[in-house]
Amino acid sequence: MDSESSSAGVCGCCGPLRPRYKRLVDNIFPEDPKDGLVKSDMEKLTFYAVSAPEKLDRIGAYLAERLTRDVVRHRYGYVVIAMEALDQLLMACHSQSIKPFVESFLHMVAKLLESREPDLQVLGTNSFVKFANIEEDTPSYHRRYDFFVSQFSAMCHSTHEDLETRSRIRVAGIKGLQGVVRKTVNDELQAIIWEPQHMDKLIPSMLFNMQDNEDSERAGEENPASLAESCFRELLGRAAYGNMNNAVRPVLVHLDNHRLWDPNDFAVSCFRIIMYSIQAQHSHHVIQQVLSHLDNHSKNTPRVRAGIVQVLLETVAIAAKGSIGHIDPNENNAYTFLSPVFMPPNLWLGPTVLEVFNTLLKHLRMSVDFELGEGSRRNSASSQSSSRTKESEERIVQNAIIQTIGFFGGNLPDYQRAEVMMFIMGKVPVYGTPCHTLDTVKIGHQGTKRIQMMLLSSLIMVKLFSVALYDRVTSGFKCKTMCAGLPASFLEPLCSISLMEDSELRQLVLEILHNIIDRHDNRAKLRGIRIIPNVAALKIKREKMSKQDVGFMKKHGQQLYRHIYLGCKEEDNVQKNFELLFTALALVTIELANEEVVIDLMRLSLALQEMALTNEENTPMFIRCGIMALVAAYLNFLSQMIANPSFCQHVSKVIELRNIEATYLLPEHVFREKCVLPESLDRDDTGLYFQTADLAEALTLPGYNVERVSIPYIPQVTDEDRLPRRKSLVDTISLQVDILSHSLPDESHLAEEITFETLKKAIDTTGLEEQERERRRQVMEKFQKAPFEEIAAHCESKANMLHDRLAQIFELTIRPPPSPSGTVTVTSGHAQYHSVPVYEMKFPDLCVY
Repeated sequence: MDSESSSAGVCGCCGPLRPRYKRLVDNIFPEDPKDGLVKSDMEKLTFYAVSAPEKLDRIGAYLAERLTRDVVRHRYGYVVIAMEALDQLLMACHSQSIKPFVESFLHMVAKLLESREPDLQVLGTNSFVKFANIEEDTPSYHRRYDFFVSQFSAMCHSTHEDLETRSRIRVAGIKGLQGVVRKTVNDELQAIIWEPQHMDKLIPSMLFNMQDNEDSERAGEENPASLAESCFRELLGRAAYGNMNNAVRPVLVHLDNHRLWDPNDFAVSCFRIIMYSIQAQHSHHVIQQVLSHLDNHSKNTPRVRAGIVQVLLETVAIAAKGSIGHIDPNENNAYTFLSPVFMPPNLWLGPTVLEVFNTLLKHLRMSVDFELGEGSRRNSASSQSSSRTKESEERIVQNAIIQTIGFFGGNLPDYQRAEVMMFIMGKVPVYGTPCHTLDTVKIGHQGTKRIQMMLLSSLIMVKLFSVALYDRVTSGFKCKTMCAGLPASFLEPLCSISLMEDSELRQLVLEILHNIIDRHDNRAKLRGIRIIPNVAALKIKREKMSKQDVGFMKKHGQQLYRHIYLGCKEEDNVQKNFELLFTALALVTIELANEEVVIDLMRLSLALQEMALTNEENTPMFIRCGIMALVAAYLNFLSQMIANPSFCQHVSKVIELRNIEATYLLPEHVFREKCVLPESLDRDDTGLYFQTADLAEALTLPGYNVERVSIPYIPQVTDEDRLPRRKSLVDTISLQVDILSHSLPDESHLAEEITFETLKKAIDTTGLEEQERERRRQVMEKFQKAPFEEIAAHCESKANMLHDRLAQIFELTIRPPPSPSGTVTVTSGHAQYHSVPVYEMKFPDLCVY
């Protein structure tokens, strides 16, 4: 009995020797782990921890010791109980003394994550997520999450054989990364999470699961792809100004490593998510990153470059909508920042607008170089198919760049858009002007034409995108004055391009003019060239001409008329050229025509008709009939626009007669494939042509200067007319040869044959005085009634021609004759003689026998 009591007393005294916190911890573990946590004892442990917070670190250390032992012994039931107890203690205690306890907690979570058991990894992740949602009172100065970033990233790339288990591990890894982000981004002391070594693990882990959507049937947080997208959006939404580059760069690297630029559906989806998740003021960072990436891949395959450019277009499109920070329409259940701020388009590009366009134009030039350079180096039949494939792929790159340029420029404010259009126009190679930015020597005539067409197409896209965007946002976007939409600095180079030989280039120039002049969207109503029976049915929109537009036409009207006049007489014109010329005349009539402009347009039409009839340049019959059809279609349109019955009657009479006797002079017939053209046009059949006297008589209305109708229109002479021929290639060597050849006299004129007829003409002087008087009368009448601009242009052209001829004479006379003794040059103070052999000397043709 005494022995029993003594033994019991010994055992009883050993129990109280253990610290109370250990006894409380031991009591929460049942004998059978299947029974779960002992709730009553857990409540005692929680009350003790709250009452004595200084004991928290010891409680945590002891729980960690037990958990480590249970993990090693594979007693996973007790491991679950220990983690449940830790979670409850974390949720209940929020004092400063919790810091050491957190260290023990994170140590236990790390032990679970290191194990190879999926259940333990998921258990540790769930505990970490609960901890991440706790807002601590004070920041931690020494806590780091490097291990957890690495471990959770590794779980995101799990390759477990069982699909269900693999999905569970990946979901746990994504939730763990999301917990790390939430725990660190709001802690100023944990900004290290945005450093590249962490972002290079976080971002690819999310993108890998977004890309590998094997378990697409799962919904919500059970689907790794959906959960990864949500976490990706949240991370980008929390990115600050200085962290944006570190967040976007791993995305580009991941797309490179996994070859996701071709096809680029996933890449476009990624950057759509990025642009809809970031804050509006950070969007230019993304655009700059993509541009830099395009530079890095400048020598990659065409499809890769096209994929990057299309991604760039997508980012610009979203940025231009002002929807950054708003909900992505393609998003299902993702996290986004909702910001009511509308970002004007001029803010998302910042000061780097021209840099962006310069980069795009540089890659456009490189694409043409790759396309034509590779094609010229491949001559064998086996490589022709591959060359054609490469050309088609390069066309994809070029079209993507043009669309991007159009969207960039179209979404800029007015003042920046004008600068960009001038910048692009300055890149177009034009004959007779230096081109320092785009070297056209290596690519030749074909490559230069390609660049010209693509740059002009990009200008059209700029205008189209600008109208398409701002018509949806505001009705006051389009330029109210033509001086703002078509300044002289832009009009002059545009008209220079309109003189090129290629018909396709001239078509693009006309389309650019249409987009600028048409301020009321009337182009679609005027599409095609035809005799419009009732112009009123078109419901054309127009406004009263402003004073600024009147001044614009007085200053630049002659340039527009000259552009149309010379464009009609080109021998390679096709039906589309005439259609665009008709639309140009109609748009000028709608937007910029007052009484004076109407008279000028009538004179221009009559001059075109006269040009087709006289045929001084031996123009093909199709072009002559096409000009006649153009004049008929336009005068029919003009007569109905000014609503003059006499004018309409005369035009209708000519058109009716042509329908009967000369259908080839009407647009509905001449542009048909099987239209029979005449061998010549009979000038004496006056009924088929519009008569100046009848038109002048019809315009006897107030405001119209009828006397000016009878003054023949003469196109304004410029420096370009003195060039031997308009070309589309900058070729200075051929230019010099042409000038020299024209400066020498023609031998056929030097040795003119003298016959009886020539002597008779020389003796017969009757009628010369009368002809001289008539010439003087025409000159006087021209200077009295012609517009000042036309007189000034005529005088200026004569002065310029005289100046050019004098310059050629001075150059020939001042140049010293060649000498066999050589020439003397002074170099560094010493005279040096350079002898010229006789056989190398070049003598004039008259000195050689």
